Amino acid sequence: MEDRIKKVAVMGSGVMGSAIAAHFANVGIPSILMDLPAKDGNDRNAVARAGLASVVKSKPASFYLKDFASLIELGNFDDDLEKIAECDLILEVIIERMDVKKEFFKKIDENRKPGTLVASNTSGLLINEMAADCTEDMRQHFFGMHFFNPPRYLKLLEIIPGRDTLPEVISFMKNFGSDVLGKGIVVCKDTPNFIANRIGMYAIMHAMRTMVEDGYSIQEIDAFTGTNIGHAKSATFRTGDLVGLDTLAHVANNLYEYCPEDDERDMFKTPAFLVKLIKDGALGAKSGKGFFSRTKKKEILHLDHKTGEYVNKEKLSFPSIALARSEDTAAGKIRAMTSAQDGASKFLWKNLSSTLLYCAKRMGEITDSIVDIDNAMQWGFGWEIGPFGTWDILGVNKVAEYLKKEGRELPENISKFLEAGHKTFYKTEKGVEYFYDFNAGDYKERDRGPNVLILKNLKAQEKTVCENSGASLIDLGDGVACLEFHTKMNAIGGEIISFSKKAMEEVEKNFRGLVIANQGAHFCAGANIMMILMSIMEEEWDDIELMIRQFQQMNMRFRYSPRPVVAAPFGMTLGGGCEVSIHSDQIVAAAETYMGLVEVGVGLLPAGGGTKEMLMRAMDKAPKGAVELPFLQKVFETIGMAKVATSGEEARQMGFLTSADKVIVNNDQLIHKAKQAVIGLAESGYTPGTPRTNIPVMGRPGLALIKLMVSGMREGGFISEHDEHIATVIGKVMTGGDISGPQEVSEQYLLDLEREHFLRLCGTRKTQERIKYMLEKGKPLRN
Repeated sequence: MEDRIKKVAVMGSGVMGSAIAAHFANVGIPSILMDLPAKDGNDRNAVARAGLASVVKSKPASFYLKDFASLIELGNFDDDLEKIAECDLILEVIIERMDVKKEFFKKIDENRKPGTLVASNTSGLLINEMAADCTEDMRQHFFGMHFFNPPRYLKLLEIIPGRDTLPEVISFMKNFGSDVLGKGIVVCKDTPNFIANRIGMYAIMHAMRTMVEDGYSIQEIDAFTGTNIGHAKSATFRTGDLVGLDTLAHVANNLYEYCPEDDERDMFKTPAFLVKLIKDGALGAKSGKGFFSRTKKKEILHLDHKTGEYVNKEKLSFPSIALARSEDTAAGKIRAMTSAQDGASKFLWKNLSSTLLYCAKRMGEITDSIVDIDNAMQWGFGWEIGPFGTWDILGVNKVAEYLKKEGRELPENISKFLEAGHKTFYKTEKGVEYFYDFNAGDYKERDRGPNVLILKNLKAQEKTVCENSGASLIDLGDGVACLEFHTKMNAIGGEIISFSKKAMEEVEKNFRGLVIANQGAHFCAGANIMMILMSIMEEEWDDIELMIRQFQQMNMRFRYSPRPVVAAPFGMTLGGGCEVSIHSDQIVAAAETYMGLVEVGVGLLPAGGGTKEMLMRAMDKAPKGAVELPFLQKVFETIGMAKVATSGEEARQMGFLTSADKVIVNNDQLIHKAKQAVIGLAESGYTPGTPRTNIPVMGRPGLALIKLMVSGMREGGFISEHDEHIATVIGKVMTGGDISGPQEVSEQYLLDLEREHFLRLCGTRKTQERIKYMLEKGKPLRN
């Protein structure tokens, strides 16, 4: 089945169907998006066209680039159904009614070519029943393929085999989903709502019931169940608003109806206040209000579930929340939130312990693997740590003791686990990960796939070559090393800069090449501006100048080392993190890379070589003899307006990535792919370049044009006076400083200009105010 899926039919152009088609387009797979024919007008494809138009405008963006929408063809079920014979995968995304789906799949069966893969994106209806009336060939190639919304961003893809599905079909789809679509794959048993929605809905409905019974507010529950325990920012009720209250109730009702043997089936009964909201048309974000409502002044109110009125938020005072906010890790937050013996801790003990017990009781029914449950909740609901991982953090024995004190019965599988003397569901020994298998009654090695490298496991296997408090050099094998940043937010400061020099000496002596990567939440948030501010306050200008000079030298070492250097950015790759990346020989970026030179936000300019590098790239694009200003203007605006790419592909469009750089969709494979890129460069006879001396700059005439443009923006009220000053400084660097006219300069000349003007900006009061504001508020000040 290699290279099998070259075109897809997405049957249903609603919110989900259109977004799924968009994600296929993101990975370069064309599709035909179909829906019912329009009842009125001449455009028979109007329904599908409206779906596509909606997803093109969606926020957050469904496409990596809007241009990718051209890969989606439109059609309708009446006129174009025979076109599915051209497709290799047919994915149904229509109304969640079994009778409608069964009739629809009969039509699919009649029009598909034998061997074509057919899947349903149902969120909870039984797969076997759907295809029961279809031919044997269709049943053998039929399965559930449940994306989570929004498909571009949520990693989980549940694959549900039917009883007749060929094993090779599921094997192929696991690889396709992971390697091509970039998803985390969980194979589920064919049970109502599969894994993530079964467990996630239980946790949500339990939270609602406990809120009503124990007198909590919606505001409180979301404060308890969101980022303060390492769960999604949308927590419980905001998640409900985003999903839609009608959808939430539909899933709960489905579980209540189709899980008659579930001993906690009553948990899925829809509470009265939710029923009333749906009856009143308050369906969440799509209707303008649900559990939350926004006033004309954009104040966010929450529902008082007792009165049905929307009320202002109150100041919450729970010691556990204060403790949790002081913790850096999800594990620390969970311990803090459950140990304080206040109202938040009492609620969380009730909710978490019940959810953990429910997961244990569902083992064998919905899956045979604790890893599948944990992955489903991490990838589908945004939990940093899954249920069984959470149980380990709280202490399996400790939780069991509390449950016994409360007179709550332990499931048989947990009792046997404890009787055997086991203490945790997961363990790592000498860098090898294991999980507990209830069926085997023992631990099994965790398989993360052949293309996944875990840095912490390599460290446990004593692969660390050298390290300091800010960075490590790790042996990835095959003669490739990895420079890992591990400061807070991976911000670049003195410890990383000094270590990088030592690391490069080691690489150039003993390795074939280097990968710059880490497995934190983000690649790098930029420079350590706290350190810069402290030096400013102490008027240690020589220290700032030295740090910037050394940062420039670090990046130039990456660029001109005799060993190939490949950067593997992902997530936030801002400021200094962007500068590190663009000085590598090649970038292997995650599709979800948000890259930009954002120094203007703190009143500075990119001075680690970023301004120089982007200028070089812009001028290299200008044909010989062409007017250079349009090329200069684009990159000037990118830096001057602190533009940030919203995807790896947009980063390429903005000039941060080149045509030689790669974008991959599966974050887990990023370091492996970067390692392979290093090996490829080394084996192709890599030779470093030499620092350039032929960079064209426009001199004072170019600066005059930039000043004119910036002045117009200032007069139009688009930028502040200090913005104008910073932009002029950036323009001065990019046009070569105080030179009379066009000429060629060296990289070092531009680096010196960057450093000089960085220091001058550090000395301005308004830049200092911007740095302070960013450190205090976490957002830029436009003073």
